[in-house]
Amino acid sequence: MGDSGKKASYYFAMNQAGLAPKEELMEIGRKQKSMSFGIPKEREEGENRIPLTPQGVELLTANGHEIIVESGAGNAANYYDHDFSEAGARIVTNHEDPFRCDVVLKIAPPDEEERGLLSPGQLLISLLYLPSQNRDSIQQLMHKKVNALAYELLKDDSDCYPVVRSMSEIEGYTAIMIASEYLSNSKEGKGVLLGGITGISPAEVVVIGAGTAGEFAVRAALGLGCQVKVFDNSYRNLRELERNVGQRLFTSVLHPQVLSKALRSADAVIGSIRYFDPQSGFLISDEQVAGMKPGSIIVDLNMGNGGCLEAVGGKDANNSPVTIHHGVIYHRVHNLASRVARTSSIALSNIFAPVLLRLAMAGGIDQLIMQDVGVSHGLYLYKGILTSYRVGERLNLPSKDIGLLMAAF
Repeated sequence: MGDSGKKASYYFAMNQAGLAPKEELMEIGRKQKSMSFGIPKEREEGENRIPLTPQGVELLTANGHEIIVESGAGNAANYYDHDFSEAGARIVTNHEDPFRCDVVLKIAPPDEEERGLLSPGQLLISLLYLPSQNRDSIQQLMHKKVNALAYELLKDDSDCYPVVRSMSEIEGYTAIMIASEYLSNSKEGKGVLLGGITGISPAEVVVIGAGTAGEFAVRAALGLGCQVKVFDNSYRNLRELERNVGQRLFTSVLHPQVLSKALRSADAVIGSIRYFDPQSGFLISDEQVAGMKPGSIIVDLNMGNGGCLEAVGGKDANNSPVTIHHGVIYHRVHNLASRVARTSSIALSNIFAPVLLRLAMAGGIDQLIMQDVGVSHGLYLYKGILTSYRVGERLNLPSKDIGLLMAAF
């Protein structure tokens, strides 16, 4: 290993431990350079978000960077070509041009054709969404010798996942909106106001999962005046949720009998827990659903892990996210944040734009991952080499430690 490799390895290790002075880290970075960022139009059905808003584009172009946006990429989020062009972006009509940029920004993982458009040394920033990946898709990226960053794995200075938290907040609020919509007559529901008014008993909402999405579903339900019950498999999560919302709630760990009793009187159920027993593969049994009130609704935010119901799988024959099971409305979408695409796009742009500015200021991904532990945590491919142990273990692919790779290169 040469002196430069040893120095890079030393600074990377020191930065991971939080011991490297910023002045020394700046020494290994290059001078800021102008970069090009490509935003193709999303092809995945139901994906309406865009990674950068015109405001984010304006911030980057003001710093001397080139933004290439495929025509129509922001239409579903109500951002149009003229909005991006006025912010300084160049609008292109074909799907290939954004894939010729230094950095390709996407929401959904690239499909097979899009992976074929990538070139060695490019940086791909997109959702990894490991449950949908297979060996072939990752190996195709490896053969392309690209750098790939999973934005759901990015960490911030407080060791949190900003994208996951932001999207979970949105999904928690949106779940309550959906429950309210489907309980109304406009969706042929039972005509129940999700809330409470004087002289009428408040609607009951059961939230399963005390994480971020669950917390914000609770906040929204309390704001409407609902009676809320929260279940989780972690006492600590329940206690933190109560502290965050600032009031005492009905909380319980996941005892089947207690949950069954709560479900029988519930008007709406929000399934938001992320981790549960993989042996059972569900949280709410078919028998428990059969005991619920006709016309009540379950909004399942756990579709990425297979869903929270025992007997109901994905979309029905009509490709609808809504089915009726034992007289109960079951709504399941794995990407609920896309339902409010403009708000979600703003939230994503607020996270991505500063990261991209730091990327350019560092002089590229090689320098940034040495300076920014949060970014290095999200990198799962470095020059075509798999650096994520989690991905490698799931897909039976060899992986290498990013620190050792930095020293080698």
